[in-house]
Amino acid sequence: MKFKIHKFSQSSKARTGFLETAHGLIETPVFMPVGTIGAVKMLSPEELKEIGFKIILGNTYHLYLRPGIDIIKQARGLHNFISWDRTILTDSGGFQVFSLSKLNKISEDGVEFQSHIDGSRHLLTPERSMEIQRCLGSDIIMAFDDCPPANADYATIKKSVERTSNWIIRCSNWLNKNPELYNHEQTLFPIIQGGIDKELRMISAEQLVPVASCGIAIGGLAVGEEKNAMLDTIEYCDGLLPRNYPRYLMGVGKPTDLIESVKRGVDMFDCVMPTRNGRNGHIFTPKGVINIRNEKFKNDHSPIDEKSSHRWGTLFSKSYVRHLFKINEVLGLRIASVLNLTYYNNLMNEIRLNIKKDNFENWSNTTLDKMSHMKGM
Repeated sequence: MKFKIHKFSQSSKARTGFLETAHGLIETPVFMPVGTIGAVKMLSPEELKEIGFKIILGNTYHLYLRPGIDIIKQARGLHNFISWDRTILTDSGGFQVFSLSKLNKISEDGVEFQSHIDGSRHLLTPERSMEIQRCLGSDIIMAFDDCPPANADYATIKKSVERTSNWIIRCSNWLNKNPELYNHEQTLFPIIQGGIDKELRMISAEQLVPVASCGIAIGGLAVGEEKNAMLDTIEYCDGLLPRNYPRYLMGVGKPTDLIESVKRGVDMFDCVMPTRNGRNGHIFTPKGVINIRNEKFKNDHSPIDEKSSHRWGTLFSKSYVRHLFKINEVLGLRIASVLNLTYYNNLMNEIRLNIKKDNFENWSNTTLDKMSHMKGM
């Protein structure tokens, strides 16, 4: 994998770049749709391409449980299995240690967890996570990490930093001993932890940056901490991480979060928000988020989003999409999800354009000011 910075912002830490993997060239900053179980909910691979996406995510934990690694290996990897010939990044399963904590037991060896599907017991270790991701064949492999909640005490967060560092060494050692399966390179991204504690973030970065070859992630944020603390931590991490590596901020977030984080030197993002919120009837528009289920849209025959670059924005009315949600018709969920992902992709296009035009600071300040008055942004 290669990463080349194309343009630095003159007045912030924002930058544009090109990330090249065996499955294509990706302009950064970039937002990556989440396809946890091998599908971005409600959309086909061709629809994702039509919107403009060149990279999506999969999840080690969920794909391991269903359909199972043997099936994906028989298909010669996740790219073939899901008919996606562009870049794939796979999360390691570490976040599920956090999100499904009631079903898990953490030790130095790894995580023993109970399947949320059938209650069966499994042990996920750094080595097993790497083995699964080798079988998946993702272009970018995330290290197996320990992500504590935002309200964890100092001792717990310090322990997670130590454990994450130990686990990444084991991840790297296993990958070095076990070559790729499908004739394309896979790149390991370490994940620095430390919560919002600057000292612990520094320790984590010092231990993990040497393991990185081309890319590193900031983990353990957007897990319940206060927004300003999150942004301060991102800004602090900019000084800890190599400038010539892509920085991936995991699990973030709202449109305002994307802009604020790009200002602080972040290149890659993912979040379930566009599709999850879309399935709940929340549609992102240039005027803010609308709840299409609201009664006020019952007789509103104006386009759902006349400014959307996707044809569905002007093709369907608010009244019609509301009707689809009220009768539980899946087309309504699809329309909302497509329009939300289109909005996010367009936002990233606009971010990149303004960095290239040396107008990012003015544009971001104006845009953030407008968004501050909009619901859900």
